[in-house]
Amino acid sequence: MTTRDAGHGNASRLRRRALIAAGATLVVAGAMAVPVTALATDDTDSPSTTLAQDFASAAHEYQVPRQVLMAVAYQESAWDAHSGQHSTDGGYGPMHLTDVTPAMLASGDAGAAGRGNLASMAADPALHTLQAAAKLTGLSAEKLRTDPSANIRGGAALIASYQKKAIGSTSAEPDNWYAAVARYSQSTQRQGAAAYANRVFATMKEGAARTTEDGERVTLQADSEVRPATGQLADLHLKSAADTNTECPATVDCTFVPASPSNGQVSDRPADGIRIDTIVIHDTESSYDAAISAFQTAGGSAAHYVMRSSDGAVTQMVPTKDLAFHAGNYSTNMHSIGIEHEGYASHGATWYTEAQYEATADLVKYLADRYDIPLDRQHIIGHDNVAGPNSSLVAGMHWDPGPSWDWNHFMNLLGVHTGRHGVGPVGSVVTIAPGFEANRQTVQICPSDDPTGATTACTETTQASDFVYLRTAPSDSAPLFGDQAIHPGAAGTDRINDWGSTAQSGQQFVVADRDGDWTAIWYSGSKVWFYNPHGCNTAPAHGVQVIKAAGTSPVAVYGSSYPDASEYPSGLSPSTQAPLSMYTVPPGQAYVATRPPALTDDFFPSSGKVVIGAKPMYTLQYNHRVALVYASAVTAEDK
Repeated sequence: MTTRDAGHGNASRLRRRALIAAGATLVVAGAMAVPVTALATDDTDSPSTTLAQDFASAAHEYQVPRQVLMAVAYQESAWDAHSGQHSTDGGYGPMHLTDVTPAMLASGDAGAAGRGNLASMAADPALHTLQAAAKLTGLSAEKLRTDPSANIRGGAALIASYQKKAIGSTSAEPDNWYAAVARYSQSTQRQGAAAYANRVFATMKEGAARTTEDGERVTLQADSEVRPATGQLADLHLKSAADTNTECPATVDCTFVPASPSNGQVSDRPADGIRIDTIVIHDTESSYDAAISAFQTAGGSAAHYVMRSSDGAVTQMVPTKDLAFHAGNYSTNMHSIGIEHEGYASHGATWYTEAQYEATADLVKYLADRYDIPLDRQHIIGHDNVAGPNSSLVAGMHWDPGPSWDWNHFMNLLGVHTGRHGVGPVGSVVTIAPGFEANRQTVQICPSDDPTGATTACTETTQASDFVYLRTAPSDSAPLFGDQAIHPGAAGTDRINDWGSTAQSGQQFVVADRDGDWTAIWYSGSKVWFYNPHGCNTAPAHGVQVIKAAGTSPVAVYGSSYPDASEYPSGLSPSTQAPLSMYTVPPGQAYVATRPPALTDDFFPSSGKVVIGAKPMYTLQYNHRVALVYASAVTAEDK
């Protein structure tokens, strides 16, 4: 976009702006077009006002051009109020005013449960724009959370305050609000603020229209003559992102757009002693552009990379040396690189294109070579394989990229081949290895599983899949196994998000029993069965370590790997962890260690301090997800 000052446009263009400011109409389904000047009022409590009227009123009150206010809200929330509930990144209402609590960071993609510095993580001013809006408007925080009209007023007050600080005064000229819009992004990095402002001005230029979740049709008419004063960005005195060079192989189309600094932590991995040993595959559950926008929004998540579906293009958003909040488990975030894929897990394989698979394979091989990460399913995992950091969070962990990510094909692109199918004797190890296209499983998809809105009722669908169902006995009529965190004491289901009753391609388990066409494995503290005639769904695995309880008592299972409190230096607040209450490794059972034992560790970004504990822990394939056990509590045997 062209850099220019708003005050230097031609006369006809300024006259057009004046007309827009004084007499523009708002298009709302079911309501007559109303002049903006007729809507100027401070009575935001009126139950009869429409959302469009609320925008007009707030714009008039705080002297913000209506199209600027509406375009910002469109980028923040698509004009949805979310019934007073906060978004996944702690934002409320149409203006996405943030008020992030420590509990949100504990249970969100930061996965910060138990961390000693949780309060300081949540204190970032970028995570509390709602409180700033409360001071500017005199409205209560509760009203700003729950009342869309008040929320829009709060957002307008914020934008106006940013404009006055950057430029010195408000302006009737929309082009002259570039700095204020960039500041609304809460980004402390020049590139991130500019990318956000450019999206907002593109919305003004192109227009937007949608029906909100409350059934109201809202339209922002296109303005093809928008020319943002991009030179104003210098007035914010923002720093350039620390690393704008992409970290990608030459074979992929790669650009860098920084995520919000609040959605990760600056580090110096692995030079500072934090190992990088895992790559986590995600899907966005949104469009490519929406994911990039979301990761630039303070208070939420971010991945290191986002992969486009249509052509495999890549946007890097976090340098690999830094932590990104992507996995919902801080210990995993410390040691992993996250790769998001444009797609929807409930839509089968339709979004995961060959271009996307091949570009991701090239990227993964590049990263694996750079950080010495083994190319296997124990180190290249899905978000659905990540451990829950504590007992209360296990059930709600994400299930992407879903059962239609073709792990067999993807690992083949990495040069990893399962080998000949078959199954060994009890005590041996098998790799789960069904085909994909021929492995057609029936899953139930409900509206809440599909953010596109295409699923209007719960529907049974048979589709190519990367998993086998697990049952409580060697029979098709036996109940599905119910994971203790999801279905305590009850059977599992065929719901697409019910990860607890499935074993996934590439995962490895110890054979617990055999009965005709059925194979049993040790899984989640139980013996579970899957259909496996002639070993068609498995391949014998060799060169792995098998973990068993060292004594006669069950072994505690953990979701994180922090040092003991006594191992932290004075002045640092220890993180804490407790066993996952629903899980143990019972005596007599055996599980596959996914990697050699590693020492516990923790990270303090304010000082860059890395704390290394003295007690190693094994990561093991416990059920559909991995889990951790202390090495001192188990014995290991090579298979």
